[in-house]
Amino acid sequence: MTRKKTAFIFAGQGSQYVGMGKELYEYYPAARTVFELADRKLGYNLSELCFSGPKEELDRTENTQPAILAVSVAAVKTLADYGIYPDVVAGFSLGEYSALVCSQVLTFDDGVQLVRKRGLFMQEAVPQGLGGMAAVLGLDTDKVEEACHAAEAVGVVQIANYNCPGQVVISGQKQALEAASAKATELGAKRVLPLEVSGPFHTVLLKPAADKLAEELAAIPFNDPAIPVLSNVTADYMSDKMVIKDLMPKQVMNPVRWETVFRKMLADGVETFVELGPGTVLKGFARKIDRDIKVLSAENKASLEAAIDYIKNN
Repeated sequence: MTRKKTAFIFAGQGSQYVGMGKELYEYYPAARTVFELADRKLGYNLSELCFSGPKEELDRTENTQPAILAVSVAAVKTLADYGIYPDVVAGFSLGEYSALVCSQVLTFDDGVQLVRKRGLFMQEAVPQGLGGMAAVLGLDTDKVEEACHAAEAVGVVQIANYNCPGQVVISGQKQALEAASAKATELGAKRVLPLEVSGPFHTVLLKPAADKLAEELAAIPFNDPAIPVLSNVTADYMSDKMVIKDLMPKQVMNPVRWETVFRKMLADGVETFVELGPGTVLKGFARKIDRDIKVLSAENKASLEAAIDYIKNN
C-alpha cells in the first residue's frame, strides 16, 4: 500500500485559547520537553500561561506568538515519536515559523525567542487602537480590492489574508478600515466582521517591524529546509535558507496567500492534512476550498491519537 502524501499545516495568531497544549504536556514526554525548553529560553512560565491564562496575558501578541509556536512544535515532536513526519509543511502567518522549525530551517530554541520579539515589533509598529483587521465574507476578491481603493483617501487599508473562497481579511488604519468595511457591505458583502487583533498586520504599516525583524534574523543561523516548506508571500516553495531569511521580514507586511498555498499542496498530490497547534481555523478554510479534503487535527490527546491512527492505517 502506497502511503498517502501528508502535509502539516500550522495555526496562526487568533487561534489561541486558555488550556491549549495542557493535555500534550500531561500525556507526552516529547511535548513536555518543548514546553520546559520554552520556559527556560524565555525566562518566564509560558507553559502556565498556555494552560491556565489569564486570557488577557495570553492574548498579548508577544505572548501569543511563542505560545502558539510551543503548542504546535509540541505536537510535531509527539507525532515524530510515533514515526509520523510530513511530506510538506506550511503555516498561516505566525504558523510559518512552526513550519520552519518542523522543516529544521530554524531550531525551536531560536524560534521561540524570535517570535516573541516578532510579536513585540508588530505591536510597537502601530500603537494599539490605531489599526485593526476585518473579515469580509461572501464578496469576490476584486470587489474587496475595490472597497480598499475607495477608502485610500482616508488612510492605509489593504487585503491582508486570502483565506478561502468567500473569505478575505482587510487590514489598515482605523478610519480607513471602517470606510472600506462600509464600502464592502455596500458592494454586497454578506458580513464584515472586525477581528480581535491588536494591529493592522500584513500591511505596509508593519514596515518598522519588518526592519527590526530583519536585524534579528541576520544573527540567527538558518538551515536549508529538510522538508519542503511553502511561503505565505510567494505561495511557492522556499528553496534555501537565504531565500527564507529574505522572505520572513517581508511576511509581516505582505498578504498571506493561504488559499493559493493550500491549492499548491493539493496540486502536488497532498491527500491528508494535519492542522497542528490550537483550534481548527485552517480546517474550516480547507472545507471551503474542497469539502472532500481529509483534514485532521493535533491539539489534544483525542485529536492527536485519532490523527496517528488514521495516518498509520491509510
